[in-house]
Amino acid sequence: MASTYSTNTKLEIIATGEKAGQWGSITNDNLQILEQAATGVLSVDMAGASVTLDLTDGATSNGKNVYLRLYGTLGANRTLTMPNTANRVWFIKDDTNRNGTNKYTLSVLTASGTSQPVPVGATMMCKSDGTNTVTTLLEKGFVPIDHTYTPYLAVAGDQIFCNTSSAILTVTLPASPSTGDEVTIIDSRGNFNSNNVTVGRNGSNIMGAASDDALNVNGQSATLIYLDATRGWAYKNNTTVFPT
Repeated sequence: MASTYSTNTKLEIIATGEKAGQWGSITNDNLQILEQAATGVLSVDMAGASVTLDLTDGATSNGKNVYLRLYGTLGANRTLTMPNTANRVWFIKDDTNRNGTNKYTLSVLTASGTSQPVPVGATMMCKSDGTNTVTTLLEKGFVPIDHTYTPYLAVAGDQIFCNTSSAILTVTLPASPSTGDEVTIIDSRGNFNSNNVTVGRNGSNIMGAASDDALNVNGQSATLIYLDATRGWAYKNNTTVFPT
């Protein structure tokens, strides 16, 4: 009987009486896979194309690393894809360069599932159940925007530093948000009174109203959290103290 392979990390499972003289090398391969799944760190270049991770039978491969650092200047929207079937937990750190006027997005998903956005600069835990990937934000990054980078379409977990020294800016809230999603908008230059930030509702209510909002106080910092379809986005906090 031929070997079979485990579902999640593709360890080789030797059938009784098989693989005579090969147990040592197969065991060593399995131990390397276990080390990769427990402590493996890998940098993944996302600049040139989206990346589909590999889960190779009986060998190390990039879909088995526990920690993936994503890097490169994005030339288009990019997606990191975990193959179907495996139940995997892994961590990603976004070190890609998404600055500039194109506002390219980065997402993660399981091959047959729905993509999940990765906030700029974020560190996230990802879990695939073999069909879909769910993500948990562990550490926020930040998105610096100015008049050359607007309107900006936010994703859940974004922390947006707005420089309105030259012009009014627009930040559009995520489409189809889930309860608990958050977006933070910060006046990074203390100019919101002169040039405000329009908060685009993108189809959801803001504070129960079907209208966009505006942040227009110098030094303002506001975090919006999505509650439900009726209330929509609400202000979790909304401060107007500019640090000196």
